[in-house]
Amino acid sequence: MKSSELGLSAMYRILKKAGADRVSDESADELRRVIEEIAEKIAKNAVDMTSHAGRKTVKGEDVKLASKIFINL
Repeated sequence: MKSSELGLSAMYRILKKAGADRVSDESADELRRVIEEIAEKIAKNAVDMTSHAGRKTVKGEDVKLASKIFINL
């Protein structure tokens, strides 16, 4: 099992903010897995955009553009 970059307690808070009365350990863990998977795809796209622009520094605009495909799903 690989280690996670995101804390599990944050997943509980997100689910609670979304209106959940109760949150299972399994749901918090699955949310963390899904968010990390999406974040990794966004990060890779942002790095590609940065490289294409001839820069070494990833900027906020790169991340914003890379995340467009995940918005309004």
